[in-house]
Amino acid sequence: MKVFCLGGAGNICREAVLDLVQHSEFEQITIGDFNEEEGRKVVAWLGDPRVDFVHVNVRDHADTVRKMRGYDIVMDGTTITLNGLTTAAIAEAGCHGINLNGFGEENASDAIFRENEKTCLPGFGMTPGLTQMMAMHAANQLDEVDEVRVSHGSFRPIAFSKSITETTTYEYDPTLPGRIVYENGVFIQVPPFARPREIDLPAPYGKTVQYIIPHAETKTLAQALSAKGVKLIEVRGTWPQKNMELVKSLYDYGFLRNDKITVGETTIGILDCISQYLYNSSEGKETELYGYSLHIEVTGTREGRQVRHILYHTHPASDGSLEGWEKLRAYTRNVGIPMAIATELIAKGEVKKTGVITPEEAFDPAIIFAELAKRQIVIHEEITELAAQS
Repeated sequence: MKVFCLGGAGNICREAVLDLVQHSEFEQITIGDFNEEEGRKVVAWLGDPRVDFVHVNVRDHADTVRKMRGYDIVMDGTTITLNGLTTAAIAEAGCHGINLNGFGEENASDAIFRENEKTCLPGFGMTPGLTQMMAMHAANQLDEVDEVRVSHGSFRPIAFSKSITETTTYEYDPTLPGRIVYENGVFIQVPPFARPREIDLPAPYGKTVQYIIPHAETKTLAQALSAKGVKLIEVRGTWPQKNMELVKSLYDYGFLRNDKITVGETTIGILDCISQYLYNSSEGKETELYGYSLHIEVTGTREGRQVRHILYHTHPASDGSLEGWEKLRAYTRNVGIPMAIATELIAKGEVKKTGVITPEEAFDPAIIFAELAKRQIVIHEEITELAAQS
């Protein structure tokens, strides 16, 4: 098997490539990246004869397709704004595809993937991805599902990479149409910082106030759980408190609209200017606590009784007590490892459905949980029977 790791020099995708080197059966692992210097550094860091580098510019469609041909799967670690271009190239090259984001640009290539009898799985990292596996694990134990609340704490610097800076500003864009909740059969649009809810995450994170964010889980879980009568689906998230305070202030003062300003003879979006500052500042690249924390709450009925499932995950600490999980890597490994696991499963033919599919359609959650446990990422579950309402 051969895998093409697009954007493999990035902070997150290189962790997925490392996992493929350590755990997979791929015979060739190619890093394809625009940044040749960083790409070759990653090849040297991995030090494995199966790993090589190819320079690729995804805006050159024909050349990108040519370089991907012959690979079983493309593991796409590029940014949200590139996923339409990258997915189109993956489809035309006749490869399976997977990425981290899943914001919907991939759907335009569905027919080509089907025609080539290939699978495209958008949005399989921590969230979206593992979150759907956790929700489905709980839902599969219930006869009916009433409510699903997906929450996560993403503890990382606000701008440690350009793609992460883009994600931050994207999710809180006031004009974004995809910030929705599912309620009684209808998708409802909400503004940034809607429906605050306190979520109790495991140590060392603790209680966090989280807000509705635009994530694929709202739509994919509504589809997957329609037969079980799901009434409410909400997806929330948070970053470190200082990050959230900054973004909230930027929203309150209108900076997130990215209005154009003129400085000297240069016209630039005000948010683009702030993003550039953060990307080049220590404040944008450092935080006190690193890691990831998922929290899934599913309520419903089993054998006529009301039940609540709460699932959360833990991982090695970022304090240097375990080599390879220090500081930022406690975040980036959490995101990259699930994508690597899913990449090999698809390449091995474990996913039978073709076209653009959802995580819920792809995997048995137990298989994903077992693979994560081998990497010391552990899923925990608490089940409580609720008192009957009078």
